[in-house]
Amino acid sequence: MEKLRILALESSAKAASCAISENGRLLASFYQNNGLTHSRTLLPMAESLLAGCELTMADIDLVAVARGPGSFTGIRIGVAAAKGLMWGAEKPGVGVSTLEAMAWGCVCMEGSVICAAMDARRNQIYNALFEIKDGVPVRLCEDRAIAVSELADELKKSGKSVFIVGDGAELCYNILNGENIPCTLAPENMRFQNACGVAMAAAAVPREAWGEVEPVYLRLSQAERERLEKEKQGK
Repeated sequence: MEKLRILALESSAKAASCAISENGRLLASFYQNNGLTHSRTLLPMAESLLAGCELTMADIDLVAVARGPGSFTGIRIGVAAAKGLMWGAEKPGVGVSTLEAMAWGCVCMEGSVICAAMDARRNQIYNALFEIKDGVPVRLCEDRAIAVSELADELKKSGKSVFIVGDGAELCYNILNGENIPCTLAPENMRFQNACGVAMAAAAVPREAWGEVEPVYLRLSQAERERLEKEKQGK
């Protein structure tokens, strides 16, 4: 079998993590959620993992990164770090949905509907729904920014029980549970964004889709929103 060794980065939320996988097998991972900025932690994590596995970037076949949605600053740091590693070692890259990567962390939940939820502030969450079929997350909707109340209405109509993951999971659970919608809050070891899921999602991307990586924000940043508002007022 042709070897596929992936270096994966995840910095879309408060925690930062890196992972190395080979043909779907996790070789090593590093997860840090101690309040330090991702610009200080992400690349040292990657360097430490490579050294610990006695590998260099020359041994990596693909650089993968969570491209968003999530924290604007975190996504930019992750994508910039991935590009630097790609260009420096002349390696291909792939960006994967942060929400889909979380669903890949739940592939043991066969038949379950996974509700990936990230706190998007402004009374919204970044969300996508997946169903685990034959050990693979199958999308039920595209990534979106949505009010939890809208999600609750959608799930009421579907009648499906959901397993909730992500840094917005507790917020979702409290509201959905209050609406008597069948739901389960993922335990902390499965709940948060992790580079292991990024590596799993990247391994499923066909080689013809490898290439440059670009961030996906789903909505405008606060600075951009304020600029547009000023332009409207100026008119």
